Amino acid sequence: MHLTVSKIQLKEEMYELGYTDKGVAYFGRLTEHAELALFFPFAEIRESSQTPEIYAQPLTAYFNGEPVAFSFPFDFIGTPFQQTVWQALTEVPYGTTVSYSELAARVQRPTAVRAVANAVGRNPMMIIVPCHRVLGKNGRLTGYRGGLAVKRQLLQLEGIPFKE
Repeated sequence: MHLTVSKIQLKEEMYELGYTDKGVAYFGRLTEHAELALFFPFAEIRESSQTPEIYAQPLTAYFNGEPVAFSFPFDFIGTPFQQTVWQALTEVPYGTTVSYSELAARVQRPTAVRAVANAVGRNPMMIIVPCHRVLGKNGRLTGYRGGLAVKRQLLQLEGIPFKE
């Protein structure tokens, strides 16, 4: 698999965007490819000095606080179950949240809450596939790949209330 990776500065942070011919496959904070390699250990990575505008424009708008629904193509690289969960995450609108149990019901696996939570945790496209919009029961803040501080910032950016 070929994965083109570009760096993009959004506000004060540097991020990496990984994409294939089919669409975005990875988005995360710049970490010297360590995280990228965990998600795609066998990928042939090509570096690009520019992020295509189709991806850069909506990401910049999102980080500027504009309500954005990422409508560019995705390349979900994971198990069929993970892909189903990630697709369901893309349907959680800006400024709203879902619980793990609600998400499990949406993917027609209401008893598979832990499996859904594991798939959410393996999401390689933080922010773009909005796993930060998944909260625990009663609106409680739960874990996040980018850390709870980043999850808080993203929820606040979208005006989403949450409980500690």
